[in-house]
Amino acid sequence: MTIRETIRKGMIMLKNNNITEPNIKARLVMQYVLNKPREYLMVYDKDVLMLRQEVNYFKAIKKLCQGIPLQHITHRQEFMKMTFYVDENVLIPRQDTETLVEEVIKIAKKINAKKFLDLCTGSGAIAVSLAKYIDRSFVTAVDISRKALNVAKLNAKNNEVEDRITFVESDLFKNLKKEKYDMIVSNPPYIKREVLKKLDKEVQKEPHIALDGGYDGLDFYRKIINEADEYLKFHGYLCFEIGYDQKEDVEELIKEQGKYIDIYCKKDLCDNDRVIVAKLN
Repeated sequence: MTIRETIRKGMIMLKNNNITEPNIKARLVMQYVLNKPREYLMVYDKDVLMLRQEVNYFKAIKKLCQGIPLQHITHRQEFMKMTFYVDENVLIPRQDTETLVEEVIKIAKKINAKKFLDLCTGSGAIAVSLAKYIDRSFVTAVDISRKALNVAKLNAKNNEVEDRITFVESDLFKNLKKEKYDMIVSNPPYIKREVLKKLDKEVQKEPHIALDGGYDGLDFYRKIINEADEYLKFHGYLCFEIGYDQKEDVEELIKEQGKYIDIYCKKDLCDNDRVIVAKLN
């Protein structure tokens, strides 16, 4: 079959299995299999594929039909204008989290912050981005999963910032030394446990440990807020990504702790509440 015919068949297979964005995904799989840009597919769409390429293409399409995320097949995800390796051991970095990173960078430049703690680092998207875009910054990246940390280390190396990130296997603060940081950043698991079963099947394939925020989705916020002040410098900042409906709950947890001022929320590009920021008083 030609490139065009193969993509069309792949698109129909995805559509019949209720996979979102079948046109885009069918083309992206072809780009992955051929290791070529989109423009190549447009110019050479009448070229006939080799049998091996055709077999590999439909293997990938069948995985998509089973609900496996595209990024777990291609092992690539773009984030903050960088390329990240991802697999089944980490949450796929999403554009929503760029809102958090951009706000942290903005604050860091304002207060000349250089020392950061990234809790629940996963793929390392936040830690790598901070190290990349903030001059002379140093990041401690923490995750409970050793497999996730291995992915994060690879991403730090691939994006040439491995010398400015220290990776620590820890359940939040448990294995950390009592150091003080300018800013603590976290995109913790925040999905309510009962909601996990209702998520799209592609999301279901991502590690539940990176999604499950407990009964009310707030378990990790409580733990971090209760201990963060011991690791923050005076007037240091605590910055969270939150679910679109968690603004009031997370702000209330911070207020109850009684040690933070200047609490505010920032919306993402879809106008959803996405980031909570608080300054240690």
